[in-house]
Amino acid sequence: MVAIVLIVLSGAVVLTFLIARGELAGADARAYWGAVRVWLDGGDPLRPPSPYLPYVYVPWSVPIFLPWAVLPWDVAWVLWRGVNVILLLWTAAWAYRRHPLATAVLLVLLAAPIAATLDTGNLTLFAALAVWAAMFVGPKSGGGLWALAAVLKWFPAPLWLLLPPRARLWGLIWLALAGLLSAATWPQTADQLDLAVHFPRPFRLDYLLLLWAAVPWLWARPRLFVPAGWLVAMAEGRARAAGTIRGVRMGERPVRTAIRLAWARGLSFNDLGPSPFAKPSASEPDADGSAAG
Repeated sequence: MVAIVLIVLSGAVVLTFLIARGELAGADARAYWGAVRVWLDGGDPLRPPSPYLPYVYVPWSVPIFLPWAVLPWDVAWVLWRGVNVILLLWTAAWAYRRHPLATAVLLVLLAAPIAATLDTGNLTLFAALAVWAAMFVGPKSGGGLWALAAVLKWFPAPLWLLLPPRARLWGLIWLALAGLLSAATWPQTADQLDLAVHFPRPFRLDYLLLLWAAVPWLWARPRLFVPAGWLVAMAEGRARAAGTIRGVRMGERPVRTAIRLAWARGLSFNDLGPSPFAKPSASEPDADGSAAG
């Protein structure tokens, strides 16, 4: 009941803010929409005419928004915000089934960033959800989703550590490919970097959505929700690291093998469960650990 009350309150705060903003919302989404329109007309999306804001992401990413930007603005804005809300609710339902109270508390803490993102239409939430999805799909797709999010919005880059091992490798491969695309469009990329660094902007509250991107990794480790288990987990980590170092020093384990084991263990998953986009089976454990059947 506490979890339900908290979620309802956070949802009410977000909804009230969005209703109050009304027609003032959507400035960032309109910048993406306008960048494609300006680009198709042969203009420079980095310095578009009024009323559009500059497009501050890598220049080669403009065509990514093409299928959406060909829609009229009124339709495109409703679709953009609607998909944001649907995916957020979908992932929240997945998290709630596993840890109701923790999910509710996190949604309360993130109410302001969620409201700000849904108000401006910034792609921050899409980037966070891309990293979320990267933890459930195959290595190639997972690495690609992380790399795209990290290239567009730099804040998801540290979440590379949370990906499964093979997805981390593919993430680096896709990131290298993105670097080649940026090098191929270097004059425009240099202008974009200068614009991104010097463009005046307020404190980015929406970057706190980084916490939401890490939910699958956190929720896969029930011991993190039990303070008594924190010391045990730290002791196990120290013992594992000490054993690896001791094995290398005594020649029992080659350095290459130790590095491979560290890469494989790292922060990888061991209890993610089904995808947030899949319905729970009848035998899936409930949040309290009991079987549904």
